[in-house]
Amino acid sequence: MTTPLADRLASLGLHATSQGLSDLIARATKARWGATELLEHLADEEQKERGRRSLERRLSRSRLGRFKPMADYDWGWPRKIDREAVESALRLDFLEGARNVVIVAPQGLGKTMIAQNIAHQAVLKGHSALFVTASQLLLDLGAQDTSRALDRRLRHYTSLLVIDEMGYLAYDARNADLLFQVVARRYEQRSLVMTTNLAFSDWPTIFPNAACATALIDRVIHHADVLAIEGESYRRREAEEAATTRKVKSKR
Repeated sequence: MTTPLADRLASLGLHATSQGLSDLIARATKARWGATELLEHLADEEQKERGRRSLERRLSRSRLGRFKPMADYDWGWPRKIDREAVESALRLDFLEGARNVVIVAPQGLGKTMIAQNIAHQAVLKGHSALFVTASQLLLDLGAQDTSRALDRRLRHYTSLLVIDEMGYLAYDARNADLLFQVVARRYEQRSLVMTTNLAFSDWPTIFPNAACATALIDRVIHHADVLAIEGESYRRREAEEAATTRKVKSKR
């Protein structure tokens, strides 16, 4: 049951103090804290609580959902992977200088997992991040019915932006223009993380024309760390192992 004092503290934004008021009073009385000690403790607890709330908000806004941590990544499975470069991206080294990270790999080699972990590390380090598939991004932007609404919505994508699954769909002129606007607004200003299953030489196949693809590629990779991963699908391996296990069990 809250007290009038606890309610007043909560209204002032002192949530940690409000929620633990009875314990704080008892502790301060028992330890015979002076005013300075009491205020220092209050400041410490409020700082921790605000940090926790800020982290929760950033995690919620990131749209990350559930994902596998890098501790589960099988570094030995890909035929080719620059582990040092991937770990540099996970340390967020690219943020200094507003560099981009582009992860190029076939399906099933963990590029989405790596991108999600990069976004998560950014959130943990106090940055805002947003994880979105290319189709989700374009659906959102394409729904804006006026230039003013589009401009306002584009400002929503100002944090560390992670665009997943570039290259899985073909883009018409309208979507190509929207993608270009997103990339151009961030160019040399804010970092972008992108995953794609296509080599850059194949991008013209998903855009209306080669000039459009070239303009987009130039701005994405001008200041970028390109992480290329090669090998067979890890998901396919898991499916084959599961099938083998079922066969063995059925013969027993």
